[in-house]
Amino acid sequence: MDKDISGVLEGWEYDPRRVTARWIQGHDGRPKVQLRLDLGLFQMAAEGRPDGTTPHGFDSLLEFYRDLEESLPGSHPALTLNDEACNDLQQEAVQYYCRYIAFYAVGYLDGVIRDTQHNLDIMSLIERRAADAETAWQILQFYPSVRMMNARAAAEKAEADGDIRRGVSHLEEAVRDIQQFWATYGDEDAVESEPDEIVILGELLERLRGKLPVSPIQMLQSSLDRALREEDYEQAAVIRDRIRRLQEGGSLVDEGGEGSR
Repeated sequence: MDKDISGVLEGWEYDPRRVTARWIQGHDGRPKVQLRLDLGLFQMAAEGRPDGTTPHGFDSLLEFYRDLEESLPGSHPALTLNDEACNDLQQEAVQYYCRYIAFYAVGYLDGVIRDTQHNLDIMSLIERRAADAETAWQILQFYPSVRMMNARAAAEKAEADGDIRRGVSHLEEAVRDIQQFWATYGDEDAVESEPDEIVILGELLERLRGKLPVSPIQMLQSSLDRALREEDYEQAAVIRDRIRRLQEGGSLVDEGGEGSR
């Protein structure tokens, strides 16, 4: 059997400026995703663990430890993840990371959402069960990046589905989660300096908010701001009254039947 992969890579050049991936159909008839690297490629199963294994008979190492945790009564402290267990989970997370960046490159947003959530769940497990904080931090430090990618994919999927408000909600929640993460782990300066993850989410949030329909109150608020800039205080008073009536459940129609200007 010819084991040289040159033929597989022929015509598929590595581009260091972007993530390059593609779908293929495996010899088993199942879809797989390939991620192009400078020295070759990664080939990953599209479902289950990317390497296609079933650790301890489970779909993933995370599922194995979840099952073990759920079998313990209440908040039983017996399950403690030592360095080896945490390292094994971190290696699994690396596999899922490679696959979700490949999924994002080919536009498979459902896969990105699923795999980033898998890694977030690994982090949650390690945070609860790691033997010591230093070991836990080895993977928890990547939380902002994974949370950002999860929200980004969810927001872009919502946008594609025409549900802009849901997309905005995903992004706003992720920004709060990342800010809370840095506050919890004692680096509030990271929030004030706007880390890259928040900048990326903020740019997408601004774009999606720009697609939201403008409400009557927002239109009136813009008119009010203009009236105040122009020092037209009589008109400003009229607009304030209309805003107040809308907020109280009224309408823009004046008592005399004349609509707003």
